Amino acid sequence: MSPKQSKQPDDGGKLKIRVQPKSSRNQVDGFEGDTLRLRVTAPPTDGKANVGAIALLAKTLGVSKSRLEIVKGHSSREKVVSIETLTEPEVRLRIESAVKD
Repeated sequence: MSPKQSKQPDDGGKLKIRVQPKSSRNQVDGFEGDTLRLRVTAPPTDGKANVGAIALLAKTLGVSKSRLEIVKGHSSREKVVSIETLTEPEVRLRIESAVKD
């Protein structure tokens, strides 16, 4: 069995995000409850805001964009993102330290 086949769907962390498209800058605003707020400059058309949100989140977490996937909310501001290589506590820790800087 290859490593891909043995991988369980919940191996990584999941993160609830709220995306504000057409913002003046790309920015991570931090957590509001259990939801991370992001601002992206991309418009909410043709998936451009989703691409911008994934790029910003990957940069903030220090992981490759290919390790992130929107699993729910493709056409909504409220989304759930799966992070393949990090657990939920690791994700939260990295984001909170990036927001403080």
